[in-house]
Amino acid sequence: MTDRRSLSDIPETAVKLQLEKIDQAAKSGVDWIQLREKDLSGKQLAEFATAAMWRVAGASAILVNDRLDVACAVKAAGVHLGEHSLPVREAKRFASDSGAGKHFLVGASVHSREAALQAEEDGADYVIFGPVYATPSKEKFGQPQGLTKLQDVCRRLKIPVLAIGGITLENARECLKAGATGIAAIRLFQGAANLTALVKELHGE
Repeated sequence: MTDRRSLSDIPETAVKLQLEKIDQAAKSGVDWIQLREKDLSGKQLAEFATAAMWRVAGASAILVNDRLDVACAVKAAGVHLGEHSLPVREAKRFASDSGAGKHFLVGASVHSREAALQAEEDGADYVIFGPVYATPSKEKFGQPQGLTKLQDVCRRLKIPVLAIGGITLENARECLKAGATGIAAIRLFQGAANLTALVKELHGE
């Protein structure tokens, strides 16, 4: 997940550094890269997404956070919907009507077992569940869900479940053991001194 503003206070520099991080992530074997740049206008986000897709050249799937219109317009791999975004069912219908293709992914952030089950029922291709551990960026969603709830969600859903919230290299393994298909994070990846080594460890290589 991207956060260009954490890289520099200078807008042009932040974009440049974030694209470099995206390039590095793709070359390191990161499967999905979610463009989480909520402050950008539709035009700016479309330009950023297009540049990111050119950088990865298909090595990683580019998902656009929240902006389904942008994701469809630039032919990204999918869209990730937040708690207050367009409903999953509507997003799937819009993507289909827009000719996004059968492989276009629609994912959703969920913070409870009930929300996770509903997202799956509505057609989500995957969910991101959390926060599993305590993290400042997820405090508004309440207390950490913990591994027990993560495990419960993973057991009940047939679609992939990614863990988020306070993820480190050490506790990422616990999430995977609990049944998570993968993990989602900003700081873990963007702050990695050696991203290639980090991804290899996460993949168990």
